[in-house]
Amino acid sequence: MSRLRTVKAVRGISLELESGDCLGVLGSNGSGKSTLMRALAGLVPIAQGSVQATARPRLLGVGGALRPLLTGRHNIMLGCMALGMTRREASDRVDDVIQVAKLGEAIDRPMSGYSSGMSARLRFAIATASTPEILIVDEALSVGDEAFRRTSSKRIEKILNESGCILFVSHSLSQIQDLCNRALWIEDGRIVMAGDPAEIIHHYQHYQQAARFQRR
Repeated sequence: MSRLRTVKAVRGISLELESGDCLGVLGSNGSGKSTLMRALAGLVPIAQGSVQATARPRLLGVGGALRPLLTGRHNIMLGCMALGMTRREASDRVDDVIQVAKLGEAIDRPMSGYSSGMSARLRFAIATASTPEILIVDEALSVGDEAFRRTSSKRIEKILNESGCILFVSHSLSQIQDLCNRALWIEDGRIVMAGDPAEIIHHYQHYQQAARFQRR
């Protein structure tokens, strides 16, 4: 009979962010990035330590509110209202969300027929329809074409300009370089380095190259 084993996914992580910060979080698959983001958002319990914030961090996503059988346009209304908007406020945001999602005529088709990339683009557009004080983006910009990546980058810059704070998890080092003013590298649930994105990315690339060489 197999026994349950406790896994410490994140250990000894300490960080502090201010308004206007965009922290890029990088690390190998299974390094603990997503677990850390879910803990900061209050979605998983932490065994030790504490999370202190001026507002509840919003992990990008409104999945529970959306309905696959409804059109993207109708789901924009549902998603915006799930974020706390009134029906009037949600209605006022529909055109802006459609412009960000860039789904064309598919916006009036049921979400059940969307690809995973299309769904992710719509969820990103809805989740950023209002400006949260603290936004957590976990690999949400890895979908879509170059046009969508440019649009989503502008959306993130808008949030930062309005005094928001973003934790940005991505395997795209170029996105972290372009969007973030700070970076955090995690491996095996621990901080390896923290500081300037260019410096962190430089060391992380050498680490990846060494790891690939060892696997040969």
